[in-house]
Amino acid sequence: MELSALLANFLVRDIAATAITFAIALSWLKLVNTLAQRGWLEQKLSRKIIHIGTGPLFVLCWHLYSEQASARYFAALVPLAITLQFLAIGTQLIADPAAVQAMTREGKPAEILRGPLYYGIAFILCTVLFWRNSPIGILALMLMCGGDGLADIVGRRLGKHKLPFSSHKSWAGSTAMFLGSFGFGLGFLMLFNHLGHFQLPLNFASTTGAVAAIAFVATLVEALPFSDIDNITLVGVAIAMGLWLL
Repeated sequence: MELSALLANFLVRDIAATAITFAIALSWLKLVNTLAQRGWLEQKLSRKIIHIGTGPLFVLCWHLYSEQASARYFAALVPLAITLQFLAIGTQLIADPAAVQAMTREGKPAEILRGPLYYGIAFILCTVLFWRNSPIGILALMLMCGGDGLADIVGRRLGKHKLPFSSHKSWAGSTAMFLGSFGFGLGFLMLFNHLGHFQLPLNFASTTGAVAAIAFVATLVEALPFSDIDNITLVGVAIAMGLWLL
């Protein structure tokens, strides 16, 4: 039975949905942090597992919220709270060795003020500005999560052949970036289209072409020899192209 059938009052429903989303997000982060701290996941892998998994879990929870305009702000409280936690850990206002172990490359708290912090900000902005009524925010987040996350994992393991213009990026990583972006992006757009959330229904054929084009350009941007700003550049490219093609 849907949450709406149990909670007729939209305010109660949105508060309950936010509590459920918080519980799922924090449980996921706690699980990966614990596995990394105990040495069951290597540090770089745990960081990208968080990167890949947190976003899709959060976006799936959007379906729990009411149709009220205020619902997006309730949902945005989740990434806002987690981002503030990242900020506090990164500036060492609070100590969380497990989080530092799981989310950084070199075990330095200040690293959280780059990639992870940008990640959280991207989720806040896409939730508030686009929400589930538009495919643009969902696509941007899925490119960042699925595409960029898989690019790093595959690139580190299979990336022997480097790109000619970027010694830190590989053909294998860029291929994973494109396939991850396309798969996560198209999959989530079709899911939310099926659930009836978009103001204008999507056509599968044209959406597939648009997502492929956006994923290709995002792959080119991800391959550029810059570090720690992928969570900004990929979301920006996806939004700009999404406004044009979707």
